[in-house]
Amino acid sequence: MVAWIVIGVVVVLLVLWAVGTYNGLIRLRNLVQEAWRQIDVELKRRHDLIGNLVETVKGYAAHERGTLEDVIKARSVAMAGGQSPAQQAQSEGLLSAALGRLLAVAEAYPDLKANQSFLSLQGELTSTEDRIAASRRYYNANVRQLNTRVETVPSNVVAGLFHVGRAEYFETEGEEREPVKVDFSR
Repeated sequence: MVAWIVIGVVVVLLVLWAVGTYNGLIRLRNLVQEAWRQIDVELKRRHDLIGNLVETVKGYAAHERGTLEDVIKARSVAMAGGQSPAQQAQSEGLLSAALGRLLAVAEAYPDLKANQSFLSLQGELTSTEDRIAASRRYYNANVRQLNTRVETVPSNVVAGLFHVGRAEYFETEGEEREPVKVDFSR
């Protein structure tokens, strides 16, 4: 009789542990999804600001058509839905590179650099970039926690049973990792 009680207590404890572990995994997965949605909001804001910035530059630097078209193409690729975090990071890296070229072109136009709309948009874009960086850090921290729980014993058993998988990091790609190149030769 005592053996059955002990077995019953052990089973109940195992079930409670499994439920707690499952709930913890789901909580982390939801945090990762929430953090990704926050990045998505900031990226949408960035895309809108870049569109306004391109329109402002068009009025002053109409003959810089190639640079403007590169930014517009990179923006539309970055705005495409259904991308994984890795694909989105790659698209955003291309957009950042194109935007950097656009801002370099803008330096050649003193009237544009003094334009209040341009300065305001540039300030908003800088603020948005900072918020994207903060959101990316929050997202990646949550991904790290989820991935650790999914891969470590004993929670990996519950994760495997209920198909809770790893999440992708949102990492910078390409030119964002390269140091800024400064050239005073012109």
